[in-house]
Amino acid sequence: MADIGGFEADLSATAARVEAVLRTRLAPIGGRLGAAMRHAALGGGKRLRPFVVLRAAALFGIAEAVAMPAACALELLHCYSLVHDDLPAMDDDDLRRGLPTVHRAFDEATAILAGDGLLTLAFETLADPTAHPDAAVRAELVVELARAGGTNGMIGGQMRDLAAEGRFAAGLPLTLSEAEIATLQAMKTGALFRFAALAGAILGGAGEADRQRLAAYGAALGRAFQIADDLLDEEASADQVGKATAKDRTRGKATLPALIGPGAARDRLGEAVAEASAALAGYGDRAAPLVAAAQYAAARQR
Repeated sequence: MADIGGFEADLSATAARVEAVLRTRLAPIGGRLGAAMRHAALGGGKRLRPFVVLRAAALFGIAEAVAMPAACALELLHCYSLVHDDLPAMDDDDLRRGLPTVHRAFDEATAILAGDGLLTLAFETLADPTAHPDAAVRAELVVELARAGGTNGMIGGQMRDLAAEGRFAAGLPLTLSEAEIATLQAMKTGALFRFAALAGAILGGAGEADRQRLAAYGAALGRAFQIADDLLDEEASADQVGKATAKDRTRGKATLPALIGPGAARDRLGEAVAEASAALAGYGDRAAPLVAAAQYAAARQR
């Protein structure tokens, strides 16, 4: 078991550096739109996805400053997804990170445009020549992030999630199997974590074997994160996690705790952490921060 306390200190310090870069990137955007984008992206969040980008890149000798644009691009895309997830037409949440969601702090139209702004800024950040001197590396990162966030990744997973919720709302039985829920969550949550780890290998010019190891790690980390998130929704308080809880089951969301029970879901959580750690076994102590990230994702209380 990694030193979770030491990991949390590392994560917090890294998050502060990511936050500083995001603040600089968002500062020139004026007016109500800029204020809404900053409300969405700054002042909170674990920044676990950019942390994984930075530590995965470090495995291949890439300095944090070099990997930071890719890390921030991923976080901007992630923040966009949260803004849209929180909208009344989606999850209809009033709180995010202990603060009013963007559509509550501003209005729905502004929230939609703020999310759009964060998404497009993510790709501008990644495609800019300052992101990496090699245009081929930048292009590969752009393609992989688009895949992770697109119809075969996060957006496709969200659509499957809404379809399951719609069946529940219509009084129809939930018919997703455990394997189908795993696929949904691998798309909805796992794809961005997979990109986070893979981006480090791309930045480092790693070969195919390394890329497959990092992608496998990211996918397992994403699975652990989502199962832990589903368990928190069932068992934690809103004050504890900074957003409304106990909503997934009442809305008929397809989650492992709802299908197989919390105990069995915790078994799957342990399996995901073990799989993430095993994928990194060849890197020895150099991968310790990434192993700790998987353990943290499973053990977190918010």
